[in-house]
Amino acid sequence: MWDDAFPSFLIGLREGLEAGLIVSILVATLVRGDAKSRLPQVWTGVLAAIALSMSFGAVLTFTAANLSATAQEAFGGTLSVVAVAFVTAMVFWMRRSARNLSGEIREKVTAALAMGGGMLVLTSFLAVGREGLETALFLWTTARAAGESGGPLAGAAIGLVLAAGLCWGLYRRVLKINLSRFFTMTGAVLIVIASGVLGYGLRDLQEGGVLAGKTAYAFDLSAHIDAGSWYAALLQGVLNLTPAMTWLQVAAYVGYLAIVMTLFVRGLRKPAPAPVSKKAAEAPASEPTAAETAPASAPDPTAAPAPASAPNPAPVPAVTAVPARTRTRTRSRPVWLLPAAVVAIPAVIGGLVVAFGDGKPAGAQTVAVSPTECGKGFSAPQPGRRTFSMRNTGDKASEVYLINPATNAVYGEIEGLAPGTTRDLVATVGSGEYAWRCVPTSGKAVTSASVRVSGGSTTKAVLPLAASELQPPLASYRAYVNTGLGRLVGQTGTLTADLAAGDLTAARADWLTAHDTYSALGAAYGTFADFDAKINGRKDGLPGGEKDPSFTGFHRIEYGLWHGESAASLKPLAVRLGADVAGLRKAFPTQDFDPSDLPLRSHEILENTLQFELTGDTDEGSGTNLATANANLAGTKELLTVLRPLITRRDPRQLALIDADIARLQRLLDGAHKGAAWTPVGSLDAAARATIDGATGQLLEDLAPVPDLLEIRKSA
Repeated sequence: MWDDAFPSFLIGLREGLEAGLIVSILVATLVRGDAKSRLPQVWTGVLAAIALSMSFGAVLTFTAANLSATAQEAFGGTLSVVAVAFVTAMVFWMRRSARNLSGEIREKVTAALAMGGGMLVLTSFLAVGREGLETALFLWTTARAAGESGGPLAGAAIGLVLAAGLCWGLYRRVLKINLSRFFTMTGAVLIVIASGVLGYGLRDLQEGGVLAGKTAYAFDLSAHIDAGSWYAALLQGVLNLTPAMTWLQVAAYVGYLAIVMTLFVRGLRKPAPAPVSKKAAEAPASEPTAAETAPASAPDPTAAPAPASAPNPAPVPAVTAVPARTRTRTRSRPVWLLPAAVVAIPAVIGGLVVAFGDGKPAGAQTVAVSPTECGKGFSAPQPGRRTFSMRNTGDKASEVYLINPATNAVYGEIEGLAPGTTRDLVATVGSGEYAWRCVPTSGKAVTSASVRVSGGSTTKAVLPLAASELQPPLASYRAYVNTGLGRLVGQTGTLTADLAAGDLTAARADWLTAHDTYSALGAAYGTFADFDAKINGRKDGLPGGEKDPSFTGFHRIEYGLWHGESAASLKPLAVRLGADVAGLRKAFPTQDFDPSDLPLRSHEILENTLQFELTGDTDEGSGTNLATANANLAGTKELLTVLRPLITRRDPRQLALIDADIARLQRLLDGAHKGAAWTPVGSLDAAARATIDGATGQLLEDLAPVPDLLEIRKSA
């Protein structure tokens, strides 16, 4: 998340500081000019600018959401290029204007005061609004590049809050910042970030068909770089450098960086002379100019209101210089009218665009779902990402699938659509045949007439899965569990013998061996019924805790072995464990094992690992949670082995991601295993623990699609 946050943090900090300095100078100028009564007009303009910026972001989001997939890429790419242009102009403008910002703002305030309150509102609105629109556009671009990550918004929020704090400190003279150096340093970093945004935007334009060369790769390191690693995420989040980039991306990245950075550095070596206004030229020689005071600290924001006897350092006219006619006209209107109108208008305009724009995304259709009207209202859509409003016109709850009628491949689905209700189904449509399959509860599946879509690329779909296809994997996995339980019977017998002989050292080693064997059977836990609680139950919720008579099995013995209990006291517990394991082995062949459980367990085994083992929640003293996690990973590998042929048919690329994630997590767990000893979770340093947690989380994320890929669907 935080790799995506840094660019937005920097833009929030820099743009927020620019806008804050402008507001501070406006306020300081009015305070020094004894015109505090005009401050509400400044805040009105500022609030209006904020409202406009937020509305602009909402309109961008709404507009993009209602375009086809190809058009979204072209739209986003175009705005990325525009954002780069704005950021570049901003960097050079601030480098040139930072030293004279105070004088320019004071001149504008002087002119606005002479023309009335409305002009002061407009002045603050325009001054802050430009920064706000630039910020909104850049944040929208970076948020789109980050996908579903909340990093850009979090980074921007932190940057804006920090900028507000800095501006307050400058205004109250409790803080000094060399603003010239600050804007120089951040400008250089923003140029580097903007070069990545430019490359990302051009890639979007290639994907959208606006520019050619989307398959002309300058390099493709996908097979050699772990896309889920911290360094890959950091490079992509901050610099938009990806393992595969086209020649156009590379040329734009390098060309922009070389040209713009050269011009930026050259401008620093030869600063442009600060323009001097007529009023500044006529000012007394004893007064310091803005150019003399800006580098060391903020110009006006650092200045508290001067005492009444102090000379007025800014050429701000007295309030009495404002024509009486202007003041009278302003007072004739309600005080709240102008602020309310200026703040509300941008927000209302943005809201109207969203509310009264095309309410349905491009290509939206209302399609009936029922045994008699399945697919009614469906016509051949245009290629691209489409939203269909599925309305159940029947009297039974129903499932509905968008399918290829020739192969039964599924492009999208809705489950549990109640009678009389409507829900949206979003699917990407490409070249091929499409039809709807309606499956009412306790009814026969019905397939609609098909339509052909021409144009567009072939769309990825999920092949249907029949229950019979899961029978061979289920048989293989049942055999694996039977073998494991047979081995476990012998291992618990060895543990009992160790305790009978009073050998606690051997008992600890053999306990871990047996527990790892059981932990590797995770996909079958749901069929073990009461045996699992007896064999591997925890003390949570038991009145007596560790000493409760109902606390039995591996964890109870673990507690005793690592808390000084005698071998004689633990032997009965080991005997009972052996009996429970033998009972499970006898009962398992007759237990009901739903084939659809297999795909679900591919994800759930490691969910439990993340929840219980990697938190140390189940540690009763042995410190072997990572050994259990390793056994859980072995069980996941075995399950994926039996499911591999089915996954390969449907999404081999997803399987490649999963394999890479497993290899990464295995390396991390192996690093915590030294001989027969495992590093306790609580003894891991923060970085190592976060890395293991992150690798497990990434594997879980890539395993999440497996249940959908292997979902059993009804056919017509």
